[in-house]
Amino acid sequence: MLARANRVTRSADFRTTLRRGRRVPTDNTVIHVLDRGGDEPTRFGFIVAKTVGGAVTRNLVRRRLRAGCFEMLGTAGTGMDVVIRALPASAVASWATLQSEIAEAITKGMARA
Repeated sequence: MLARANRVTRSADFRTTLRRGRRVPTDNTVIHVLDRGGDEPTRFGFIVAKTVGGAVTRNLVRRRLRAGCFEMLGTAGTGMDVVIRALPASAVASWATLQSEIAEAITKGMARA
């Protein structure tokens, strides 16, 4: 579970990350990475729309994405905002696939940010 300090919670922060952040598309997600600078902890936010599936499916996808980001906390650096938009394909993607896509996309986004 991500601590509150590691979550993007305000809609203004989501909007800023989506508009100014680097966009890294994958097969199952679209990941936006914004370097805020500073020594604050890296924060993650999730967008899982109804197109992904019903409530149970959306919550499962959100939990998988959260768990993948929790494992990335040590390597993600500091001062980053990461917003992950789940695509409908993420509902049937395996855990290993989602985890590798998140790790690869965050690494790419940090390199470009």
